[in-house]
Amino acid sequence: MEQFAAVAVAHFLALLIPGVDFFLIVRTALTHGWRNATGACLGIAIANGVFIAGAFVGVALISNPVVLDTIQMAGGIFLIFIGIAFLRSNPVIAPDRGTGVKSRTWLRNFGLGLASGLLNPKNAMFYVSLAAAVSTATPLSLVLYGAWMFAVVLVWDVFVAVVLGSRHSLGYLQRILPWISRFAGVFLVLFGGSMVIGLVLKFLG
Repeated sequence: MEQFAAVAVAHFLALLIPGVDFFLIVRTALTHGWRNATGACLGIAIANGVFIAGAFVGVALISNPVVLDTIQMAGGIFLIFIGIAFLRSNPVIAPDRGTGVKSRTWLRNFGLGLASGLLNPKNAMFYVSLAAAVSTATPLSLVLYGAWMFAVVLVWDVFVAVVLGSRHSLGYLQRILPWISRFAGVFLVLFGGSMVIGLVLKFLG
């Protein structure tokens, strides 16, 4: 029980730190509504689930330096691309907030969320480190840990999407949405650029 509590707390604290996935959810919720943003939330959660499963079953490939370097390069390029798209866009809050989810938009956001999660090497490294800390746990415990973390990622991301994409939030966020989009774009470009530059310097060194 103490080990589970430690794992749960460490994992949740990591979720509270704003990162690439957070900014993607925020912008998606504000521009497309929280229902469409659940696509990105599910994609991010599944990506985390892939890394959780890989780390907990002891797949060495996930922690292989070559694999991590490949993920880092692809992830950096992806983040730069998304960041530039954010900077070039003119985001507005969707006026129709109460209708059903449009499948095309939802699926597109799902794909973005899945790519964002899978192409972030920090996700892989975090779960590999966490798996090493619970290496003595029983297989059943690892299954429970993994299921818990997947559920927490999904619930937390949906919570963020609902809070920021609700009608109550729109009046406060309408004016600052362009600034949020620009800030997210700059953050993603800088973050992705640092990943690519860091990898290039690693190869050159």
